[in-house]
Amino acid sequence: MLDAIADPMVQTGLLAAVGALVTRLLLRNHPKRRMVGQLVFFVALTTLLLYHDIVPYAPGPAGTSILQRFFVGVAKTIWWINGAWSLISVVRVFLIFERQPSEVRFLQDLIVGVIYVGAILSVVAYVFNAPVGTLIATSGAIAIILGLALQSTLSDLFSGIALNFSRPYAVGDWLVLGDSMVGRVSETNWRATHLLTGANDLIIVPNSDLAKARLTNISSPERRHGVTLAVRFRPTRAPSAMIEVLRSVLLSSNSILSVPEPGIQVTMLDGNAVELELSFSVTDIAQEGRAKTEIFDLIYRHAKASGLLLAPLAESNGATYTPGTREDMALGQHTTPHRLLNAIALFGSMSEDEKEALAATMVRRTFRKGDILVQQGAILTSLMVIRTGTVSVTRREDERQTELTRFAPGDYFGEAGLLTGAGEPGTIEALTFVVVYEITQEGLSPLLRDRPAIADALGAVLSKRVATQSLRLAHAHDLGATSAPGLTERMRHLFDLQ
Repeated sequence: MLDAIADPMVQTGLLAAVGALVTRLLLRNHPKRRMVGQLVFFVALTTLLLYHDIVPYAPGPAGTSILQRFFVGVAKTIWWINGAWSLISVVRVFLIFERQPSEVRFLQDLIVGVIYVGAILSVVAYVFNAPVGTLIATSGAIAIILGLALQSTLSDLFSGIALNFSRPYAVGDWLVLGDSMVGRVSETNWRATHLLTGANDLIIVPNSDLAKARLTNISSPERRHGVTLAVRFRPTRAPSAMIEVLRSVLLSSNSILSVPEPGIQVTMLDGNAVELELSFSVTDIAQEGRAKTEIFDLIYRHAKASGLLLAPLAESNGATYTPGTREDMALGQHTTPHRLLNAIALFGSMSEDEKEALAATMVRRTFRKGDILVQQGAILTSLMVIRTGTVSVTRREDERQTELTRFAPGDYFGEAGLLTGAGEPGTIEALTFVVVYEITQEGLSPLLRDRPAIADALGAVLSKRVATQSLRLAHAHDLGATSAPGLTERMRHLFDLQ
């Protein structure tokens, strides 16, 4: 037993088995401990082999028996494998780029591959005593054959290496390829880059194609994204007046950035239309669709409130515009309050007679830029409908001031005080010249009694606004959040609705 234990081959085998068990199994999920254990076992294995006059990095002595050469070769192979594992553990632990996991993994894999190739060549040289240089030279034909067979794969591989080191994009960036395909980078690997489109489709682009393609990284150098869109008006007003209307549109938006400042310019003018271009920025390209939808809606509302008419596209071959047509005269068929009610979906179910009766009770109020319409906490007893202009709702808490939202033509406020007796969540300030029409509780009560569905709709609007404001401030309890069913019950009781 003692002779067997003293045998260098037995000692080497036991040490290698214990080292593999500890580092490859027990410490598998602990990289740092695994690295330390790997280095400790490698040093112990090196000491043991040198103690028995086995030099792993030198050819074996001549004149030994076949069995002895076999066991020495196994010992050397184990030593080179453990050396490779030790180096790989060091690479996995110390080669770290913060906030760049994909690049780190790619570089780590590349270095690990070089280490394994070096270990294999060392085993060939020092275990089998084969001339590595001659072997590499004589394997050129095989390398050529493999290279031709793997041409596409190798092209993707080296393109992936170049892309990962040059880093023209990162995971999470939005790319536009040469064929106008747009996608967000979800993964990069040795062979391909995965792009996730806005339709949630996964597109796998080979790295070789991506390296040769003309691509635009719209998330770099920063994630902010610029957007432009055009609008055409009929030439009923001067372009300067149209620019002022569009400035109110941009002021009304809750989706675009105020910095950099949005811009407006006239791009075309003829007898049929004035074309203007709006340019603005959003926080991310993912917000582009939402921002465009909001801007188009605001353009329609502000244009209608200001008496501007949208013009058809130049390619539509529409009839030439002439002032005084029936379309222009339609604006004067009703009073301004009546037209305002027609533009609000809340009152869409009312008959024309009901709208006329309600319009007769509405009171017009005007505010200059910078005027305070309502102070925070004030309780309104009327529904205030914006006719023209833009207002901002800002809430102050101690030293902190937060803009909750902005209102444009067709929006209304005051429903909280009118329906539930609650104060306004923030101070409402005019950002432009503002015209507001007031609908008093006395004027609204008969309508709500006849059409209880309007009370339900107002309750839903109020609940949605409370939820949005609560999310914006992260203080839902401060705003008195109330569910739509609860609001509806309070409104029915307040207005004696059945």
